[in-house]
Amino acid sequence: MVARARAGILDSRFANARGAASVLAAAVLVCGCTRASASDANASGGAATAAAEQAAMTNEKAAQVAAEAWLALVDAGSYSQSWTEAAAFFRKAIDQPGWEKALNGVRAPLGKLLSRTLKSAKHATSLPGAPDGEYVVLQFDASFENKKSAIETVTPVKEADGRWRVTGYFIK
Repeated sequence: MVARARAGILDSRFANARGAASVLAAAVLVCGCTRASASDANASGGAATAAAEQAAMTNEKAAQVAAEAWLALVDAGSYSQSWTEAAAFFRKAIDQPGWEKALNGVRAPLGKLLSRTLKSAKHATSLPGAPDGEYVVLQFDASFENKKSAIETVTPVKEADGRWRVTGYFIK
């Protein structure tokens, strides 16, 4: 399972939180994604290229806005609300008490967020261990009071109601 494979990459200062990290990582979907890129769209040519690029940009921006709103809940320590606002797939992967315990063990020790900058956004239609769908894998460079350099990976999915909701979160 992704959770066990990911647990070992946490900073050694947080090694005692590896069990919680395993639970936290259980909801993440970050590897091996298939990306629908502008170069793929270029093979189709002309108007299809422009439409595909616009759709990808629109999806990436909408996913980013949703991810940043969700991260604000996590940053505020509103862990239960972040679980409630997460995607259905996320909520099926981990229950609310488990999510709160994981964040209390992994995210809370990092302290207050000092900065967060979008590093990359990649549209994907397929992720390991998840049903096919519309995903955007976002990576942020982040700095916290107790961890000056971190990478947060947040993966929103476009759900059946058309809303983007977070289905994965991982701190490295």
